[in-house]
Amino acid sequence: MSDTTIEAFVKHSAIASLNTYQKYLSPHKGFSCPHRLAYGGESCSEYVKQLFIGQDLRTAWQMAPQRFKSCQIAAQNLQKQQISGGCLVIPCCIPL
Repeated sequence: MSDTTIEAFVKHSAIASLNTYQKYLSPHKGFSCPHRLAYGGESCSEYVKQLFIGQDLRTAWQMAPQRFKSCQIAAQNLQKQQISGGCLVIPCCIPL
């Protein structure tokens, strides 16, 4: 397998996983993405999915943790404002 074939497979797998999460898990989890709640726009899952669609694998892989860190900060700010119970989304709550 060439590098481009492996990259395409990994990107396709990541996008398929995010689609599954968005369709079957996210609507039933009982809370919304803190980043989307705090700043508007797209959720972290949609943001990362768009990274995988529009960027090369390395760039997407490097940018995703930045978004999760921003989501973690948004969750902390929302919690301080008593708007949300905090971030329950994995991996955005994992310390980076």
